[in-house]
Amino acid sequence: MSEKQKIGLVLEGGGMRGMYTTAVLDNLLEFGVHVDGVIGVSAGAIHGASYLSAQLGRNVRYNLKFINDKRYMSIRSLIKTGDLFNKEFCYDTIPNKLNKFDYETFRKNAEEVPFYVVCTNLESGEAEYIRITDLEQDMDFMRASASLPLVSNTIEKDGMKLLDGGTADSIPVDFMRSIGYEKNIVVLTRPEGYTKKPDKTIKLMEHKYKEYPLYLETSRKRYEMYNETLRKLEAYEKDGSVLVIRPSREFKISRTEKNVDKLKYLYKMGRYDTRRKIQEIIEYIG
Repeated sequence: MSEKQKIGLVLEGGGMRGMYTTAVLDNLLEFGVHVDGVIGVSAGAIHGASYLSAQLGRNVRYNLKFINDKRYMSIRSLIKTGDLFNKEFCYDTIPNKLNKFDYETFRKNAEEVPFYVVCTNLESGEAEYIRITDLEQDMDFMRASASLPLVSNTIEKDGMKLLDGGTADSIPVDFMRSIGYEKNIVVLTRPEGYTKKPDKTIKLMEHKYKEYPLYLETSRKRYEMYNETLRKLEAYEKDGSVLVIRPSREFKISRTEKNVDKLKYLYKMGRYDTRRKIQEIIEYIG
């Protein structure tokens, strides 16, 4: 009998479009779908952590509850602290007091199921793929992965200057393939047919990050790299090495969306789409 292929779970970012991702993950938890490794980018990393801590519904609960709380995300926080998403509230108050994160279950599961977050290194312009086994100790890496350019402070950790992982590798399927995950479930937050356009904020970025030319070069090419990855995913789907879950319809929602009804709708879409594919997913993972 041949050895079972390792199954990876790849989670794209997208800010509040990640409500789709958390719906997918809640369904996977409900149906007992287990993988051999997880990698998340930005919001995908945040939601992936709750999947690994087996906390079904945690992310949808706190996002809907706090999305319009000025302590969570606000221009006031951006002006006062440099972070649109308030560091203390999002990465301390919520997980440690208001909607507790199960660090112990995460640690236990992360020992057997490697969990990676993607960050972008400002000095090299390259992606950093960082394995996290203890989220209490390495919360700064999680925060760096989700720190959007222009509206977040640069995170300095282990001698690196880091920001949002989506700049250097929005859909890190090739990384997972390179470390031995022959089959991957990829959760996207854009519908089929989407193509990324050049970044309209590049002039602002050139001003703010002028000390990091390699980072700016990566930022300029981001849309090309993203679209190239989408083309690769098409080929991987055809050869059976990837199963893609993506929104079944176009739905306008911003990365910083505050409309609760829109967020609920996107979550329901994720639940619906995943239930429609659940038998295919179960057969895919064997």
